[in-house]
Amino acid sequence: MGEGDCSNVPPTISPRKMPFQKINAKHERSAPGPRCQRFGSASDTFNTTSGQAIDRELVIAFLNTGTSETPAWSPIGKRVEDSSASYEWNEETIRDILGNTWNTARKPIVSQSFEPGDLDAGDAAILRIWNLGVKDQDAKALAAQECLIVHFYAGSESTPFAERYSSCMIIPTGLGGAGGGNLTMPINITYGGVRTTGTASRNASTGVVTFTPDT
Repeated sequence: MGEGDCSNVPPTISPRKMPFQKINAKHERSAPGPRCQRFGSASDTFNTTSGQAIDRELVIAFLNTGTSETPAWSPIGKRVEDSSASYEWNEETIRDILGNTWNTARKPIVSQSFEPGDLDAGDAAILRIWNLGVKDQDAKALAAQECLIVHFYAGSESTPFAERYSSCMIIPTGLGGAGGGNLTMPINITYGGVRTTGTASRNASTGVVTFTPDT
C-alpha cells in the first residue's frame, strides 16, 4: 500500500471494545490509522507570504466579452468596494431512530453580487451586461454567459488556479442612482454550466488573461 492509499486500510478496533458492547465516544477513542494525503500539487498551496493576510484583489471574476472559441476575459468589479461569492451547499441534517445524527451536502451553487456597478464606457464587462440586459432585455443570453474566476493567490504566481463556468446567469438588478451621483447598475451572478478547473496567465504588459484547462 503506497503513501496516501486508504482504500485497503482495515478498521481500527479499540483494545477495550468487546463484541456487542456499546462504546461511549466521549470517553474512548481508537488509535489513529494512516493519514490520507490529498495535498501536494502546486494549486494546493498559497503563493503569498506566510503570516500575512491575502489581498482581496487576488481573486477576480472575469466575463467573456469575446467568443467561446476566442475568449476575451474582462474583469468584473470596477469601482465596486465590497463583493463576496456565496456558496450554497444545500446542507441537510437528520437524526435517525437510533439517535444518530447524519449530515449531507451537495456541490455548491456559487453566486455573487456587484454593487453599485458604475457604468463606464471603458468597462467591457459592464458594457456587455448593459447591452444584453437593458438595451436588448435578452433573458436567454443573460443566462448563458461564460465566466472565469482566477485565484491569483493560489498555486504558481505565474499560472494561478482558475475555474471556468460555461453558462452563468448575470442579471442587472437596477439602473439609476442618487441625484448628482453616478449612474449605477448593480448585478447578480450565479455561476453555472460546466465547471472546468485549470490555470490562468496574465500578460504583464497587455493584461490579457489566458485560461488553460487541466488535462
